Amino acid sequence: MNLIFEGNCWKFGHNIPTDMITPTHLVMRGMDEMVKHVLENANPDFPSKVQKGDIIVAGRNFGCSSGRAIAPKAIKATGVGAVLAEFFSRTFYRNGPEIGLPILEVRGIHDFVETGHRLRVNIESGLVQNLTTGASIQGEPLSGILLDMLNAGGLIPLLKTEAGQQLLQQ
Repeated sequence: MNLIFEGNCWKFGHNIPTDMITPTHLVMRGMDEMVKHVLENANPDFPSKVQKGDIIVAGRNFGCSSGRAIAPKAIKATGVGAVLAEFFSRTFYRNGPEIGLPILEVRGIHDFVETGHRLRVNIESGLVQNLTTGASIQGEPLSGILLDMLNAGGLIPLLKTEAGQQLLQQ
C-alpha cells in the first residue's frame, strides 16, 4: 500500500468523540447513510464536500468516548486519505490501522494547518508537508504491527498473508 497521501486539509478541534464522527442514531442505518453524516456536527460542510484523498487534522484526543470501530470505518468510507491528530484516543489509535485507515500522531499539527491547506503526508516516515505554506512538521511514524496492518490494508488482509500466518502461530 502506498502510504504517501496528498489532499486538502479539514481541520477539527480537540476531544472529537466517536459519537460526533458517526452520530449514534445513524449507526444501524448502514454505511451508505452514515457516510452522508460523518463529522457533520463538527463541520456541516464536511460530508458533502470532502474529496477522495483529503486529510483530516484534529487536535488532542481524537476519537475519544466509545470504542466503536464504526467511526474509523465511516471516515475511511468517505475516501479520506489519512487522519492526523496531536494524539488519538488509544482505542481509535488501534482501530484505525486495523481497518486500514492511515493515521499519524503529530505534536503541533493543530496549530500548523488550517482547513483548505494542501498537505502531503508520509505515514511511514511521519513527515507532514504543508504545501500551502511550504513548512514541514515531523510526526511519530507507526511501526511494528500497526504499520504492517496499514501496508496490508488492515488486520484481516494482513492475516491472509504469510507474515500474518506467522503472527498467528506465535
